[in-house]
Amino acid sequence: MNINIRKVFLENIGVRQTIFKNTFWLVFAEITSRILGLALIIYVARVLGAVEYGKFMFAFSFVSVIVLFSDLGVIDVATREFSRNKEKEKEFSSLLTLNIILSVGTLLLMLLGSFFITSDLVIQKMIWILSFFILISSFFGIFYAFLRSRQKMEYEAGIKIAQNIIMAGVVFFIIFYFPSAINLSYGYLLSNVVSLPFLLLLFHFYFIHLKLSWNKNIFSILKISWPLSLGFTTSWIYMSISSILLGYFGLIAENGWYSAASKIALATVVPADLIIRSFYPALSNFFLHSKEKLQRSWDHLMELMIFLTIPTVTGGIVLAPKIIHFFYGSNFNPSILAFQLLMYLIGISLLGYPFSLILVISDEQKKNFFLIIAGVIMSSILGVILIPMYGFYGMITATIISSLIILFLTIIVAKYFTPISIFNAKFIKTIIMAGFSSFVMFFIINLPIVNNLNIFYSVLIGILTYFMLFFLLHKIYKK
Repeated sequence: MNINIRKVFLENIGVRQTIFKNTFWLVFAEITSRILGLALIIYVARVLGAVEYGKFMFAFSFVSVIVLFSDLGVIDVATREFSRNKEKEKEFSSLLTLNIILSVGTLLLMLLGSFFITSDLVIQKMIWILSFFILISSFFGIFYAFLRSRQKMEYEAGIKIAQNIIMAGVVFFIIFYFPSAINLSYGYLLSNVVSLPFLLLLFHFYFIHLKLSWNKNIFSILKISWPLSLGFTTSWIYMSISSILLGYFGLIAENGWYSAASKIALATVVPADLIIRSFYPALSNFFLHSKEKLQRSWDHLMELMIFLTIPTVTGGIVLAPKIIHFFYGSNFNPSILAFQLLMYLIGISLLGYPFSLILVISDEQKKNFFLIIAGVIMSSILGVILIPMYGFYGMITATIISSLIILFLTIIVAKYFTPISIFNAKFIKTIIMAGFSSFVMFFIINLPIVNNLNIFYSVLIGILTYFMLFFLLHKIYKK
């Protein structure tokens, strides 16, 4: 029995088993990492308060956006190329060198940008410290690309979980004994400094000898990779840009309230992220070999997004006061409305994922990239106009308006530049069933007997109500 379990979860035996094994480990690592990360950030917010937490998130959001220049999509291209041809692994050392060069350039950009984004010396120092932290985290990506190409996701899962456990332990210790935003930054950096040597040693002795080399043709990869640098799940980009703008306008406490709400809002996207990852390889294959299967699979993906979006937005808006009070306490009351508004943004993003994905699969990633950039620019301009009038609520409103416009544009571009049919009668059926089930769920979780329960019980009752009613309606429809 032990041997069978080992083979199923730790070895590559057949195609189906390998896919199952890799999916299991990716999901397990993602859920574990997200839970640890969310618990950590909630604890930090409660201990530091809105102002100190706002300072930290301003610095963290800034480096999180700039770090995109340290990758430029190279990791995704490396995974694809290594998977197609094992001989390409010989170029790993060159890609490693390229990654280091991009990281050094990005570090200089972060350090220089810190002087323009804020005049607060403490926040500038946090940016400097977090720059090294975020670059080390990004550096891990090139090794994950190698593991994914060999379909050894169990090692990636183990590394990620170990890294997050080390981070949680170090940061909890520092915040418990030395609570401050700048000490929190040192804690994050220290955790990665501890993790990195173990990763390098593991790879050097068990997978591939690490060395630096140079191939003048390596920059040709950037011509292919840069449109993939933003991906197609963009909620975090909009929220990070919003946090940066709030910090730039000196709304530090507001940034703390906003960031507290955004962290939980982003956690609701995890199921959609996992679904997108599982559909991505299959849709890519169908694009080359079967347009009929491509259309059918994309339709299933779109129905899944509708199935997830309506109850997620409904439940988030209704339970927002309970969620914020439970995780952060009454000091974060302004985060309630922020969270409710952000759930509309999450809904727009969830519905947009399938359209962005089909653009990438159809080799129209440049169009997807420029649509994302257009959304960021539009959101920033509207934010600059609305923040002085409405504070951080104005910034969220600006992001919602921009996201909605970009969603419509993405649908139009996908209609004319991809082989799929955008609209399907099944979508209306799914919308009606999901809408009615969500309405009943809304009524149930608003009942005093349910609403007064612990937040986890309220959420569980809401989920069970929605699922049971939706699948009952689905069964009736099929008959």
